[in-house]
Amino acid sequence: MKLWKKLAFTGVSALMVGTLVACGSGSKDKADASDSTTLQMYQIGDKPDNFDQLMDVANKRIEDKIGVKVNINYIGWGDYEKKMNVIISSGENYDIAYANNYVSNAQKGAFTDLTDLAPKYAKEAYDSLDEAYIKGNLVNGKLYAMPVNGNVFAQQVLTFNKPLLDKYNLSIDGIETYADAEKVLKEFHEKEPNTAAFAIGQGFRVQGDFDYPLGNVSPFAVDLNGDKTKIINQYENESFVEMLRTMHSWYKQGLIPSDAATSNKDYPLEGNTWLMRGETQGPYDYGDTILTNAAKQELVSKAITVPLKSTAQAQMANFVVSNTSKNKEKAVEFLGLLNSDPELLNGLVWGIEGDAWEKDGNDKIKLLDGYQPNMHMSAWNTGNNKILYTQDTITDEMIAKRDQSIADAEVSPILGFSFNTDNVKTEMSNISNVMNQYLDGLNTGTVDPDETLPKLMDALDKAGYDKVLTEMQKQYDAFQKESK
Repeated sequence: MKLWKKLAFTGVSALMVGTLVACGSGSKDKADASDSTTLQMYQIGDKPDNFDQLMDVANKRIEDKIGVKVNINYIGWGDYEKKMNVIISSGENYDIAYANNYVSNAQKGAFTDLTDLAPKYAKEAYDSLDEAYIKGNLVNGKLYAMPVNGNVFAQQVLTFNKPLLDKYNLSIDGIETYADAEKVLKEFHEKEPNTAAFAIGQGFRVQGDFDYPLGNVSPFAVDLNGDKTKIINQYENESFVEMLRTMHSWYKQGLIPSDAATSNKDYPLEGNTWLMRGETQGPYDYGDTILTNAAKQELVSKAITVPLKSTAQAQMANFVVSNTSKNKEKAVEFLGLLNSDPELLNGLVWGIEGDAWEKDGNDKIKLLDGYQPNMHMSAWNTGNNKILYTQDTITDEMIAKRDQSIADAEVSPILGFSFNTDNVKTEMSNISNVMNQYLDGLNTGTVDPDETLPKLMDALDKAGYDKVLTEMQKQYDAFQKESK
């Protein structure tokens, strides 16, 4: 997924671009299946074209297993946050939803406390979660979400169009940083000056070994290669500033589109409109396999950050039970089933068996002509990726490497840290306004960082940066003490 389009969905793989949503009420015992309750669920994204067929199959199994049905209502990507805010603030009676503003809404009491309910009613799914998912979703010591087990860590990579590399005999050997990529970008730009060497646009953020208490749209960060006990201003960190200088140099050389700071131009994975782009990969991407499948041409990537288990990844795809629900236990039971029943989940994520796919061994499948982009739900925000059947092109060695990479990934020092902004709301608003003025220009290389950063620092100082930093460090110190 293009980094400048990514919003809160860092670490989402390119194949997994469907969605699942719903809305509802109630639950009865399995014995009363003829008059079963329908749980209401909200999901983000676009409804599959064959949604009714998918849900007919799914609801037969759900009703047989736990005695309820599920009604999934989709809300589009651009409308989800606004509409869910209205639904939550109005006190509407629904059961399950893809989490919107998870921490703040949990603190406001919008979601059911699952600390005891999840281990009881969704035990198999709960027990299968990496510890990072639990720790990363605790709010004041309580769990309010059933997270989808998927890309628990993310790694930032530079992805290259292999057909274009081959066309001009370009080598990407030895690339480990942005600066390392300059040689190949320059060589390509000389050959094709009208094709984007580094395809970026508005919203792009330079990536390094940092993690962010408030996301990478704010200046606050922890340097994973420095003192992990301190919150810093990323835009004062010398290694990060050097990357901004690299971006500006590339911009002046024409390696970055001239309108990058303001452009929302799409650079599709498929086709030859770009040579290099920024991507996020996780363990269930199986290296470049998923990107290559989505692009329908070979793509190759080079990692520029460490694999990191972070709060952002832990909260990537959370499902919550509304505090207004009259069917809390059944809602949790359904989430448990969805994340532990291979027959149910695979039928939703891969599509209709026999039409879209067929079994090729115990846990392998072969895709058929009926497997189409809008004829199934997405993997990343539907259910437990570990119980999904894998394509016949995914080898046992690749699966073993996936599992080992999850075990070996670095855990962020701020995993589970939630900054309470109650004492600095005005300052936070001021800082957000300041950053919005400078982020795109600096990160796309459009402006000279050596000229612009002093102006940014002065504006942050006037906005109350020091007050926020002091409060944040105080809370982070307490978090570290409690975590020991």
